[in-house]
Amino acid sequence: MPKKSNTRGAQGGGSIRRYNETTWQGRVTVGRDPGTGKQIQRSFYGKTQAEVQKKMNEALHQIDAGIYTAPSKLTMAQWLDIWADEYTGGIKEQTRDHYRTVSRVHLKPALGSVKLSALKPHLIQALYNRLVREENKSPKTVKNINGVLHKALQQAVLLQYIPANPCQAVQLPKVEKAGIKPLTEAQTLDFLAAIRGSEYEDILKVDLFTGLRQGEIMGLTWDRVDFRAGTILIDRQMIYERHSGGVYSFASTKTDRARRIKPAPFVMDILRAVRRKQIVQRRTAGDKWDEGSFTGAGLVFTSPLGLHYSKTTLTHQVSRIGKRIGAPALRFHDLRHTYAVMSIRAGDDIKTISSNLGHSTITITMDTYAHFTEDMANDSASRMQAYSARLGAV
Repeated sequence: MPKKSNTRGAQGGGSIRRYNETTWQGRVTVGRDPGTGKQIQRSFYGKTQAEVQKKMNEALHQIDAGIYTAPSKLTMAQWLDIWADEYTGGIKEQTRDHYRTVSRVHLKPALGSVKLSALKPHLIQALYNRLVREENKSPKTVKNINGVLHKALQQAVLLQYIPANPCQAVQLPKVEKAGIKPLTEAQTLDFLAAIRGSEYEDILKVDLFTGLRQGEIMGLTWDRVDFRAGTILIDRQMIYERHSGGVYSFASTKTDRARRIKPAPFVMDILRAVRRKQIVQRRTAGDKWDEGSFTGAGLVFTSPLGLHYSKTTLTHQVSRIGKRIGAPALRFHDLRHTYAVMSIRAGDDIKTISSNLGHSTITITMDTYAHFTEDMANDSASRMQAYSARLGAV
């Protein structure tokens, strides 16, 4: 083994030395043994001195803040909280809130008292088996729970709190891909008839013919609508933040990418009419006009008094209408699926449809609507056969 050389940490926090030809080692004093009074040190390893220093700095920061716990003594409940608070800063708050909910509802009750260092695959497997067999959780739900736990434990691996991720050895229940349920043509006509004249006609009709996600259409503002070009910019959505006391706010789109769509001209005509109606409503309401926390944002779709619609309200309206027209399981998201299928049947190419929907890849679009694209391909072959016959080629 190569000779080990000592190097003091750049910021005076512990010490770093070259451990061998490919590895650096750092040591930090994390406290004293209450019985012997001896210093308790922890080692960190990395391929570069900078990597080790970063790990040491994180530990020193936790020690200074009084939140450091030796990895060997951390329980899963403690680690899940530390991970959610300290290592998920680069994700959307809505996603972080989801992680906390999964931890609170599913992971902590079953695994919270287990030491992080003692967590084994069979304990995780037993939890997942119980969720499926005794609590009737769907395979997809279990897969999502595992996704959260895997991320938390992978961070522990990176910090060298544990040698490997026990989730790697777990067998997950098979997830059956759920089929989409767009409205049929007859149901679409019934849906349009059912919303005609209602307060929600405009937002539901525009969504049906643009395929926007629920948060995207709720958060659409007039400065994103270009009537001259006939386009709509989709670069954010409205989300519900439970962790902040149940408030709505703007956030980036699901894929963090903006897109510009060009709806059918009649959709832009609907928006023009909405604009005129909103001006009248604002004038009529006077001092009662209240945009709430979105004052000045210029939301396109609001109540007659200027307030934004809630997800619960829109979801309830779509469900209620679905039952009326013979589609009792209708969800708001099914309007998006209906738009996609209508686009396919109208002859739009799959790349354009994927772009309009804001999918991260065209593969997602093709996989989701494979059945309908196959039907159109068969229809195309039949049309070509008939056309060729008219030309006398067959």
